[in-house]
Amino acid sequence: MGKTIQLSGLIILLATMLWPAGLHAQDMRPHSILVLDQSDRLGPFYYQVFVGLRDAVSAHGHAPTTVYTESLDLNRFGGEAYQDGFRRFLEEKYRDRPIGVVIAVGAAALELAIRWRPQLWPGTPIVFTLVEEADFKRLRPPAYVTGGIVTLKLKDAVLAARAVVPDLKTVVLVGAGWDRQVLFRNWKDQAAAGLPGLDLIEIIGRPMPDVVEQVAALPDHSVIIYTGLYSDGKGNYYPPSEALAFVAAKANRPIVVAAETFLEPGGIGGFVIVPSLIGADAAQRALRILDGEAPENLPPSMIDAVKPIFNWQQMQRWNVSEASLPQGSEIRFREPTFLEKYRWRAVALAAALLVQTMLIAFLLHERYMRRKAEVEARNRLSQLAHSNRQATAGELSSSIAHELNQPLGSILTNAESAELILGSPTPDLQEVREIISEIKRDDLRASEVIRRMRSLLKRAPFEKKEIDLNQTMQEAFDFLKLQASARNVAIYLQTSPQTLRVQGDPVQLQQVILNLVVNSMDAMGKMPYGRTIIGRTEVDGGASAVISICDSGPGIPPDRLNEIFDPFFTTKEQGMGIGLSIARTIVLAHSGQIWAENQSGGGAVFHLSLPLAA
Repeated sequence: MGKTIQLSGLIILLATMLWPAGLHAQDMRPHSILVLDQSDRLGPFYYQVFVGLRDAVSAHGHAPTTVYTESLDLNRFGGEAYQDGFRRFLEEKYRDRPIGVVIAVGAAALELAIRWRPQLWPGTPIVFTLVEEADFKRLRPPAYVTGGIVTLKLKDAVLAARAVVPDLKTVVLVGAGWDRQVLFRNWKDQAAAGLPGLDLIEIIGRPMPDVVEQVAALPDHSVIIYTGLYSDGKGNYYPPSEALAFVAAKANRPIVVAAETFLEPGGIGGFVIVPSLIGADAAQRALRILDGEAPENLPPSMIDAVKPIFNWQQMQRWNVSEASLPQGSEIRFREPTFLEKYRWRAVALAAALLVQTMLIAFLLHERYMRRKAEVEARNRLSQLAHSNRQATAGELSSSIAHELNQPLGSILTNAESAELILGSPTPDLQEVREIISEIKRDDLRASEVIRRMRSLLKRAPFEKKEIDLNQTMQEAFDFLKLQASARNVAIYLQTSPQTLRVQGDPVQLQQVILNLVVNSMDAMGKMPYGRTIIGRTEVDGGASAVISICDSGPGIPPDRLNEIFDPFFTTKEQGMGIGLSIARTIVLAHSGQIWAENQSGGGAVFHLSLPLAA
């Protein structure tokens, strides 16, 4: 009896000593994940799987986790010798890198991970993803394996095909040989069972030239269902998304796909598997294990990673109505209408055009009144002062339309450029975003011009602040680059190495620079070549900053040098003669000076001097 009590006490003591170790065994697991990808991770689909996995790991804030990745590339390489060599490679590479969880992407990777586990990662849990239900049942993984099961059914692809072609008669399966398929291998038996009410054509395991030739001559009322091609049959391998692009370029019928990454290369859509969701599910399971949960408590389950997604551009190509798509379908690559893209900008542009029209009408009326006053002045000297005041008011009011021409013209040019870009097969959305940003900038500039010119008419003070004149010049020249290029003018800017701080209104000063440069462009309009404009900023005596605009044009007639800044003086056929007058008004309002002269080597140069800020 005493021996029994002693033995029981010894057992309890051992259990007490071992219990904390068992409790913290999961906590001591290395926070590292090894991802075994059965294909090439550089391929679009498997890359998106990794992106979803990586983002989930990055969002996990409990502890930093190291992620290693290895691509088995089993689509191109295989055999026992290759697999054994890869196993030895992993054994040597990770000899000193403890692994907390192994993630197997694909059924083939899972099968190898289970086989290699005793030698490479004894005791390490395995999480799988991208394993089809039939492969899961075939492998019957042990308890230390968990993961997300996906299911892709041929009947779902046929359902999408009927939505695309309501009077569907023929389904054409295009893909690599069934033994090389990863997720669609079980479709072989489903296809063999037949599709009720439909004819079935299988272009499976054929070389790329044969595939391209056959898909170019398919019968009417048919749909292609694409599973994936991996080579051209001549030893050249490529991602299945690239192969789809080759097929789509020649196919005479729409292509239903079952993977999200097949949409952009030419697939019209279908019930597609979203690879990022697959990667995120695997990462979340692995992280729960690293945080202490046992894989046995995370049984394998089906994951909702298949969504009805369709390609708007392909829908337009094949005249597919959105109303015919399955309920809850998502539309990708939809091209918004002009008003959808530029709603507020269009409203602002229309308002600006309306204001401009009203201002032009007002200016024409003022011009008529001025001329009428000039005629009446011959007989009515008493009304001369009144006519002069109207002419002055007309000069100031007319500046609004002149100042708006620059930003409104740029808005129109950018809108036309955006329309051309969006009309291309592969529009550069980043460039469109930049164009929209420029339109917004010019719209704001036009609004500022209207507001400030109104304040000038009311004799309100300018809105001055300390600005960098070099930056103001740089922005103005950047704004003019596109117009200069269109007019075959070489435009250069040489700014002072030191910062030129002045008190001024940047919008007004930029408008002066724009007027001077555009006038120089107009002056060189009839030159066949050698059109050059050079802008400079420099310090004059430490008290003033000087801007110079030089051109290679014909210069200014010497007898007109003293008249070019007068109101309504112009040498242009369509000119109003107010640009340089406005420039002088703005410079004088900034306590500066503006003058023009001819260069000894030809061409004209305009200078404007502004006092430096204290």
